[in-house]
Amino acid sequence: MGRVMTCTPLYKWTGNSPIWAPPARAPLAWEGQLTQGQREASDRIIKAIETKQAELLIHAVCGAGKTEMLFEGIALAITQQKRVCLTSPRADVIRELLPRFKQAFPNTTIVGLYGGSGKNHQTAQLTLATTHQLLRYEAAFDLIIIDELDAFPYHADPSLPYATQRARKPTATMIYLTATPRQELLKRQPPTVFVPVRYHGHPLPVPRLLSTYKFIRRELPNCFWSWFNQRQNKSRQLLIFIATISQADELLPTLIKKFPDKNVAAVHAEDSDRIEKVQQFRNKQIDILFTTTILERGVTFPSVDVAVIDAGHQVFDQAALVQIAGRAGRSPEDPTGDIVFIHDGKTRAIRDSINAIKVMNKRAGFH
Repeated sequence: MGRVMTCTPLYKWTGNSPIWAPPARAPLAWEGQLTQGQREASDRIIKAIETKQAELLIHAVCGAGKTEMLFEGIALAITQQKRVCLTSPRADVIRELLPRFKQAFPNTTIVGLYGGSGKNHQTAQLTLATTHQLLRYEAAFDLIIIDELDAFPYHADPSLPYATQRARKPTATMIYLTATPRQELLKRQPPTVFVPVRYHGHPLPVPRLLSTYKFIRRELPNCFWSWFNQRQNKSRQLLIFIATISQADELLPTLIKKFPDKNVAAVHAEDSDRIEKVQQFRNKQIDILFTTTILERGVTFPSVDVAVIDAGHQVFDQAALVQIAGRAGRSPEDPTGDIVFIHDGKTRAIRDSINAIKVMNKRAGFH
């Protein structure tokens, strides 16, 4: 939002609502095929939009292809001259989704709003925005899709759900997307579609536990090195999750010294080169990447192994650990991936996250 002071004038639009040009042809250019689970979710989304249903939860496992489930419903809304917003608490999610939606809807006006985007005064029929940007809107959208609504800071900052509700028109449909819905949402029992299997049909990789006596500053534990040297597919990139920024700064020199022939980097929310580093990792220009929980969800890398250092740290709650595990095995060419939770004492979050993944695999028919 930039700097806002108590004496700053704030303006409200009281003119006519925007009128969108009717699409000259079908708005959706995507020609892919939906799986059975994706089709069921897509049909329910379409029905919710047609009937102006108040809310719908799409509970789909990591890697189920939630974005593709949205396409036909959004195309219907665009054809009906509705204004659509896809929002997420994480800017990384918006940056990743924006080019995909521009490719899928080439004849629709689309804008992406997030801190530093420089687009914050543009209007479009399809808006992709962080939840913070919705503070700009009142009764603006006919369809609001909240991706990863359980992510920080949405569930921890009451102003963000307030802004989201304020941005919807009275008859708008709200669609929630997540692999890890929080209990307060489930207790409300909204209409729900559960998609238990990934789009490529393989089970979710189940993390393995590695224990260490204690964590030593500036050193990775011995069990990490044992696992690293025994990895089945050493061509995979490595994503190492750490709990704090200081841990990244302390551990990075160790790996740089250990692997002078590899490109090793660290990324976190305060990193000014964050966007560039994530893109470099996606382009396989970085071999090993330390990251805080900023990359726990909403980003796709085709072939990675995942390690969580100090998985018992309080920052790694059950939802975070499930989402982190979901970074592995997302490609049909490499649908497995190896995941290890390294800890100095198993926590309830560690136990419950692994149980949740096993339950989802069982519901998908994998034993």
